[in-house]
Amino acid sequence: MPHWTLHEGDALAILPTLPDDHVDLVLTDPPYNSGGRTQSDRTKVTARDKYVSGDAAHQLADFAGDNRDQRGYTAWLALILAECLRASRPGASLLVFTDWRQLPATSDALQAGGWLWRGIIPWHKPISRPRVGGFKAECEYLLWGSNGPVDATRNPVYLPGLYSASQPRGKSRKHITQKPVDLLSDLIKVCPPGGVVLDPFAGSGSTGVAAIESGYSFVGVEMTAHYAATARDRLAEAEALRFSAS
Repeated sequence: MPHWTLHEGDALAILPTLPDDHVDLVLTDPPYNSGGRTQSDRTKVTARDKYVSGDAAHQLADFAGDNRDQRGYTAWLALILAECLRASRPGASLLVFTDWRQLPATSDALQAGGWLWRGIIPWHKPISRPRVGGFKAECEYLLWGSNGPVDATRNPVYLPGLYSASQPRGKSRKHITQKPVDLLSDLIKVCPPGGVVLDPFAGSGSTGVAAIESGYSFVGVEMTAHYAATARDRLAEAEALRFSAS
């Protein structure tokens, strides 16, 4: 039996079909919907235009869902996170990525979705571009929440409050906004041993790869067909390596 499931489709349609009380960690990287300051930005600029520099040599596929204004993003993400809460066991953790622009909106969505907000974890990105006359955009963030009180006896770990990791480059990069597997593997330690990890925005499957490599089961949702196919390939490869090593 595979230790992973990937659903292809809209998270708002698929999450309600998942059973109650079976997820131990929600670890996800939603489309940030950042940079859409004007209607033109939101309706004419693609995710690739926003997140990929003009001199990039790769031709990674675009992805959908990154054109909401801030109020729309907050309401939409709150609905997603509320469904994640329903599917989560009491005491489960939520870790959701965000950037500086959407940090307040993401914290609102987390709490509107019913999660207890427990803190902010900075992610330092060593490879980042300087800004003339100011500070580098060298950091993104994870917001940590929980489904009620945390039962530390299930997983008595002591984890750092700051992480540093570079995004994949070259042939290792499969997605425009891909997160490093080594970072995800460190974050996933907040999940109790043998638990289930859910990612409603699976992208190219990096969270699932980290979950499988770390001995967890994984449930993912991805609506962009290209990235869903990429994720399946990566998850199957990670599963095969896991069993060949055991």
